[in-house]
Amino acid sequence: MQITDLTKEQNIAPFFRLGFRPFFTLGAFFSCLALIVWVGVLSGSLHFEVYGGGYFYHIHEMVFGFVIAIVVGFLLTAVQNWTGIRSINGKPLMWLVLLWFLGRLVMLMPSWFGATLAAIIDVSFLLVAAIYLAIPIIKVKQTRNLFFIPMLLFFALLNALMHSSIQGYLVISLKTLSYAVLLLITLLMSIMAGRVTPMFTANGTGTQKVAPLAWLEWSCTISLLLLIVVHLTQANLMIANDIVATLFVISAALQAIRWLRWRPWITLSVPLLWSLHASMFFVWFGLLTIGIGLFMQSVALSHIWHLLTIGGMGGLILAMISRVSLGHTGQPLNPSKIMSLAFLLVIVAALVRGFGPWLAPQLHMLFINLSSLCWLIAFTIFVIKYAPTLMQPRKDGRPG
Repeated sequence: MQITDLTKEQNIAPFFRLGFRPFFTLGAFFSCLALIVWVGVLSGSLHFEVYGGGYFYHIHEMVFGFVIAIVVGFLLTAVQNWTGIRSINGKPLMWLVLLWFLGRLVMLMPSWFGATLAAIIDVSFLLVAAIYLAIPIIKVKQTRNLFFIPMLLFFALLNALMHSSIQGYLVISLKTLSYAVLLLITLLMSIMAGRVTPMFTANGTGTQKVAPLAWLEWSCTISLLLLIVVHLTQANLMIANDIVATLFVISAALQAIRWLRWRPWITLSVPLLWSLHASMFFVWFGLLTIGIGLFMQSVALSHIWHLLTIGGMGGLILAMISRVSLGHTGQPLNPSKIMSLAFLLVIVAALVRGFGPWLAPQLHMLFINLSSLCWLIAFTIFVIKYAPTLMQPRKDGRPG
């Protein structure tokens, strides 16, 4: 960055100097708020109508309110490193954050805006974010990272389809669309983990980096793509349930092979690493358990999917935002010891939510409450420990 950028930097509030700052902070905080709303509505403690009802609100907001906020914050930060071009910051970033916030508001208070306007506001966030991501990538013609742009647009399309489904304009079920969205997030996680996990592991343990196997990386990606396509077309093509289950098991096996090649056992003394590897364990374990559940047909899959969403997505997000927040604020990659507790609590939340209601249905609400409490504590720890840092300038004086 040129020295003139450093001068301009002083006129920008630190919180809006780069995308990870507001989106990591607000996304983590919002995940706690959305979870409290969901548990309150589910238990009958809260008596107000959220957009689409409690079930839709929970699925939609944990994905498009929380996960997508983190994804956008990460991509709009990473693109600056990829391209060497200053990413969105200052007032444009502030307006983008405000657009995300309005999306959360219309989901919580749909009567204020009406269903159509609420859907437009919500979906537009991803479209605008995709534009800001595309500008530097296209400017330097960086084809390697070009696929993130259509991926964000695909998320926007699935979001629009979910709105259409809940408003009665679409025959595709909400469950089908929800599972497709979760698998698309899993695909994004798989691609990003494949890029960074071997490097992070080698750097953090002082060992040799594990070279990726091209066939394995492509197989992991293709198997997840097939699962997305199958979920969106299964009803029309009448694909047998056993075929879908087999695809889940194959995808899980491929992810497990790759995970073992990364040698997770050498990371146990490094919290920022073992938490990353633990989340990738839940990716393949979650896929495998879903596949087994489909074969058995007696397992409540709505519970099992939480192994993938809480353990995989929640775990990976907490591990990555903890690492990125330190690295991009110019601090050593040495998180506070209490973050290890946060990482462990997400694991507990996944196991309790995934297996508890299935093994003891009569205690269903107890397990949901316990899992939610673990999540709330984990992400509250992140907000308390990291928010002050994310609102201050970098320690080394660099832009961002």
